[in-house]
Amino acid sequence: QVQLVESGGGLVQPGGSLRLSCAASGSVFSINLMSWYRQAPGKQRELVATATTGGSTNYADSVKGRFTISRDNKNTVYLQMNSLKQEDTGVYYCEYVEGDLEVWGQGTLVTVSS
Repeated sequence: QVQLVESGGGLVQPGGSLRLSCAASGSVFSINLMSWYRQAPGKQRELVATATTGGSTNYADSVKGRFTISRDNKNTVYLQMNSLKQEDTGVYYCEYVEGDLEVWGQGTLVTVSS
């Protein structure tokens, strides 16, 4: 079984930066996919960025050039968010995928407001 713990959310002004972290524990497989999703109030959850253990990354068009996803090992994924906009506000969720196994974190709130 895999558990995810996210951290790093908070309140930031437009143009500011935040760094989110997600740590996986338990039976973490050496080859996996970890992603960040977000859900704004009244909207559906959307994919923000994805990173594999092999080093491949993928981003939503809305965050390209502003957000960077990275991993320091098979267990931890980060999301560096720069030049934040009000429309980046939402609950950010970490996802772990390994084969048919999909695990979600509890979410961390990011609020971009002046």
